[in-house]
Amino acid sequence: MKRIIITVILCFFGMTVFPQDTSFYLSDYMRDDGSFEDRLLILEAVSDLGLTGIGEFYHNALKYLFVRMPDIKTKTEQDAAEKSAVILSQGLGAEKYTDAAPELWETVDFFDIVRIANQGNAMQAALIALGQVNGKDYLPPIIQRLNQYNMQTFRNEAKLRIQMAVVGCVNAIEAFKDISGYKPVFFVYTGSYDPDVKQIAYNALPNIADDPGEVISEIIQDASNNPYIKYEAWREMLRTKAPDSSKAKVAVTAIATSWNYSTSNRSYQSNLLEMRKSAIDIIRQYGTDDKSIYDYLDKSYINNFNIREPDYDEIMLSLNALAALKSDEAVGLLYKYLHELHDRRRNGAWGDKERRIFQWLISCLEFTGTKSTDVKLLFNTIQRTADYTPFEQGLAKNALAKLN
Repeated sequence: MKRIIITVILCFFGMTVFPQDTSFYLSDYMRDDGSFEDRLLILEAVSDLGLTGIGEFYHNALKYLFVRMPDIKTKTEQDAAEKSAVILSQGLGAEKYTDAAPELWETVDFFDIVRIANQGNAMQAALIALGQVNGKDYLPPIIQRLNQYNMQTFRNEAKLRIQMAVVGCVNAIEAFKDISGYKPVFFVYTGSYDPDVKQIAYNALPNIADDPGEVISEIIQDASNNPYIKYEAWREMLRTKAPDSSKAKVAVTAIATSWNYSTSNRSYQSNLLEMRKSAIDIIRQYGTDDKSIYDYLDKSYINNFNIREPDYDEIMLSLNALAALKSDEAVGLLYKYLHELHDRRRNGAWGDKERRIFQWLISCLEFTGTKSTDVKLLFNTIQRTADYTPFEQGLAKNALAKLN
């Protein structure tokens, strides 16, 4: 009832005595004999009026709130002060009142959920507002706080308060669009937070940086990050707006890491395999000038060929990537594999695996459009060798015709 009366009074004065002027509201708010509860009621009433262009009012009111903070004696007063800080932060954010950034950071620091017992609402609101007023001077300490949260484990009620602050940090970093904040937000997404918090971080990541390739490469290469984290980082790279060349560069890093990381954990092995296969396909699509890729593609082929149950998807992806690269090195590897199969065919070691890969190799070498004399000679030999079936001979004959 008291709030309704104050709202009616403020509406009357606001519309009849002081149009577009907040001096009456502020003077009433700053009365020496006013309590924290009284000031909260005034702020709630002003908020209900839906006024705009009153950033200065919110700013002065927030500064005065901190002047009176030492007067807090009871939990009721503290709760009223926190609710007031929320309204003021939201108002300053909506007004995009840039001059208030220092006071907003003071609000974050004062209502820090680690320093003082509270629900985290004021801290979150102030962090979000900092992003809205473009208070980028405070990005480093925001990142520092978020890194600290990511490295700790919280439970029950403490976790709920921490997550309020985490959401505020993520929103601020998203608004700043600064790549230095990409990594801590990524670790919110992959952390042990509640699903709705992780979703907020997931949605924010693409808005922080168009091309976070360097940061994602660091995450993938970092030995302290497990394969699940590495794979998630790679998947994030795929949904960025980064240029093809940047995705291809990270793809080489992902492939190299997948081979260099050793683990007996089946789930992690699966993460590494899926990351590698996906990255190989990116190389097929976008290409690369990194010569190290040939050793890795060679390893993908040989390691699978020499086991009882090969991953045919990885073999096919590797061969297709080599075919798409069309370089001398790529043609050389494809030729080597086909020549090895040719030797096996003549010696009788020819099963379903060999037949399947033989067809892929013929097709891949044909796709390269190579002018290699060695390749053409091998095709000619295959089409004339009686050890092959008419179908296999026909594949070589047709490919040779297209290369000539």
